[in-house]
Amino acid sequence: MSFIIAAVATFFGMLIGLPILVGIVKFLCWFTTVDECRCKVFVLFGKVIGVISESGLHFTPFKVGPGVLLVPFFGKVHTLDMRLDQRYLRSRQVNSEEGTPVGIGVWYEMRVSDPVAYLFENTDPEGSLQANVTNTTVRSLSNMPLDDMMQNRHTMSREVRAEVSPKSESWGYSLGSVYIRKVHFRDAAMIHQIEQKVVNRLRQVTSAIRQAGDNQTDIIKSRAEQEASIEFAKAHAVRPKLVGEALRQIGEDPEVIETLFNVLETQEILSGNGEVIMLPAKGAASDLLTALQVDGDEGRQPPPIR
Repeated sequence: MSFIIAAVATFFGMLIGLPILVGIVKFLCWFTTVDECRCKVFVLFGKVIGVISESGLHFTPFKVGPGVLLVPFFGKVHTLDMRLDQRYLRSRQVNSEEGTPVGIGVWYEMRVSDPVAYLFENTDPEGSLQANVTNTTVRSLSNMPLDDMMQNRHTMSREVRAEVSPKSESWGYSLGSVYIRKVHFRDAAMIHQIEQKVVNRLRQVTSAIRQAGDNQTDIIKSRAEQEASIEFAKAHAVRPKLVGEALRQIGEDPEVIETLFNVLETQEILSGNGEVIMLPAKGAASDLLTALQVDGDEGRQPPPIR
């Protein structure tokens, strides 16, 4: 029974007491843990006594010195984020050499390079860097030709970075890549005029393409009609010769030529609009005509008597 009680007491003591003990030891700065891309700055009596930027578990009395044990009571521990950060400044107002109001979007990267300078050289290094980038963009890119603003973005990016980097380094900020991401017009009337010009130009180009296509189609069609008319003319010219040769070959046989002409005559008679009266043979035809004449005489009225 005593063994079970001791085991239960040890279990709950380790479950509850050990985390409390570890928390107290950590609060007293006997050890500290630094995460990846983080940095801890130890300040005692307003003076920096140590900086730990390597990630992992560190025993502070051996890493910083025994004075770190007084930091929980008379100092402070600052934890800084050393990761790469990005910012995008939208539509910074700039005027071109021609007086055109232009908006420029600036994208830049930065990271903390000197933790001590970041904490004590400037109360707001991030805001100061943003203001510095804005001012440098407006000052460096103003009065530039509009064509250069719209095309030479790489040159403008290097110019802004070259001017901002020295000041940012003194504040503990390391400025990374700077890129002029967007250049646009700010005047609504000008944008509308440009849109109208673009639309008109597109209409002109479309009309020119359509007209060129129609002209090409007409050329191809006329050429095809010309070639077709030439071939038909050749066919019409060859037709009499072919028909004559066929008739000459047919005329060599009298029976065939007679039959052909009879068929042609019959076709002409059938295709015409005239009436065809067919009569019997000679003897029957004379009897039929006599009967028709007698019927005509009987139907005729006698002359009146005067």
